[in-house]
Amino acid sequence: MYRTHTCGELRIAHQGQQVTLAGWVQKSRKLGGMTFIDLRDRYGITQLVVEADAPADLVETATSLGREYVIQAVGEVVERQAKNPKMPTGEIEIKVASITVLNKSVTPPFTIEDNSDGGDDLRMKYRYLDLRRGPLKDALMLRHRVAHEVRNYLDAKGFMEIETPYLIKSTPEGARDFVVPSRMNPGQFYALPQSPQTFKQLLMVAGYDRYFQIVRCFRDEDLRADRQPEFTQIDCEMSFVEQEDVLATFEGMMRTLFKNVLDVEIPDPLPRMTWYDAMDRYGSDKPDVRFGMTIHEITDVAKGKGFGVLDGAAYIGAIAVPGAAGYTRKQVDELTEWVKRPQVGAKGLIYIRVNEDGTLKSSIDKFYAPEDLAKIAAAAEAAPGDLLLVMSGENKRKVQTMLGVLRLEMGGRLGLRDPKVFAPLWIVDFPLLEWDDETQRFYAMHHPFTAPKPEHEKWFYSDAKEDLERVCANAYDFVLNGNELGGGSIRIHNADMQKRMFEVLGIGPEEAEYKFGFIINAFKFGAPPHGGLAFGFDRVCALFGGSDSIRDYIAFPKNNQGRDMMIDSPSAIDQSQLDELFLDLRAPQA
Repeated sequence: MYRTHTCGELRIAHQGQQVTLAGWVQKSRKLGGMTFIDLRDRYGITQLVVEADAPADLVETATSLGREYVIQAVGEVVERQAKNPKMPTGEIEIKVASITVLNKSVTPPFTIEDNSDGGDDLRMKYRYLDLRRGPLKDALMLRHRVAHEVRNYLDAKGFMEIETPYLIKSTPEGARDFVVPSRMNPGQFYALPQSPQTFKQLLMVAGYDRYFQIVRCFRDEDLRADRQPEFTQIDCEMSFVEQEDVLATFEGMMRTLFKNVLDVEIPDPLPRMTWYDAMDRYGSDKPDVRFGMTIHEITDVAKGKGFGVLDGAAYIGAIAVPGAAGYTRKQVDELTEWVKRPQVGAKGLIYIRVNEDGTLKSSIDKFYAPEDLAKIAAAAEAAPGDLLLVMSGENKRKVQTMLGVLRLEMGGRLGLRDPKVFAPLWIVDFPLLEWDDETQRFYAMHHPFTAPKPEHEKWFYSDAKEDLERVCANAYDFVLNGNELGGGSIRIHNADMQKRMFEVLGIGPEEAEYKFGFIINAFKFGAPPHGGLAFGFDRVCALFGGSDSIRDYIAFPKNNQGRDMMIDSPSAIDQSQLDELFLDLRAPQA
């Protein structure tokens, strides 16, 4: 037996017991003639003590231990003289009788401490060492707990966990697929699933009316801190449901997670906001509603004063930043340069200071009298002490989106985005379709299997572009603190309606049959009304852990270039493998 207890479970009640522990040497230190060793496993840390009068071979072994040596220690649990209230095991230590070195370790390339001296790339290269650190251990433990609670909740609600294929057919709509060549079928390829969407709908056709899966998905797209080429979803589908049934079920699941994992109560019921309201007020379809500073349209009161930038704009919007009227010109200039970055895309920024004494000072004083500025400030609901930030342009949604990004930045600078405060809500009534001027065609806002709201079907079957743009999707997103945690919809379950959707999207009958014939045909065999959603499991875990990045909540993630630094992947393959797959490589064009 390598151990009788873990390094995190011994307490003062175990005093006098003979125990055997095993783990990694966190650190060791000599104090007088005594040697103290912090022994660590994933459950915690226990202090070992080798006394000065211990046998010489034991003292020699203890003093020879290096960081991250794997050892076994046998000894007696005794009360610790200098107690450490910050450690669960801080009232006891182990008076060591013997130490066995199970495996030596070379000196690690960085310290295995909560606050490590290793940079991101170095810790990614030695991920198996990074995972020994407390913060990552806690992150993966939280991930395990969330998965456990999800399974318990859905099982209690009658859901079956069913696996769907990883090798599927490529249907390039939306994000790029990862493709896998088939050796047995030369010149043909599988794709890795971006989601199990069609398979879970087929399970509804098959009569498995409540399905879920904590499933791996893949997208070959540009990466950010909150994206990975492979990620995990809590994927769910239900039959014989309407939107209210789905929202109630999964609002209940999230309420259970908040309570059981974080001991946090969230509103019952959760607030709801239409997509149009979210864009108009927050400039985002995933609004952070922990703070105000909402967007106000000031087009009518701001135009007509001879200032060409605003007079020529189709839309003018503003946010009032509370208490920021005292910003210096240097600070305002820095903000102006900030919004010109490609991530925001603005050409400039107009400001109006609403001073505490009621006076107003602006970058457009030359064109606007004090009473004109006062009308703008009133329209934007600015209070004394606020700084009004104004943007304009030809495209309303583009300006609102830029203001939304600026709003989040100012909320962060003012400390209004506390990660310990949670403000979840549902976003509903999305447009079903998005028109793209460049390609002169509609695209599905969610995916091509989303049903229109029943009351909008008359517009869905119209040939007029204006009517199709009015159609709202029977869709919904779960949003938390400026992040979309989950999204879904009531699905199309009628073959004729599905064919109409492909027609609207510019997918001809032959292409639709080639890509999606299997699901259209399935709908002819008694498909029930159904709907569902998927939550981003990695994102849920990260937000529950108070982090903006999902990387620490994945055991072996990729970096921002989609590379695994530890195993050096992706990598070239042997020519013999290429030959087996009948593949030739072509160098990319410069």
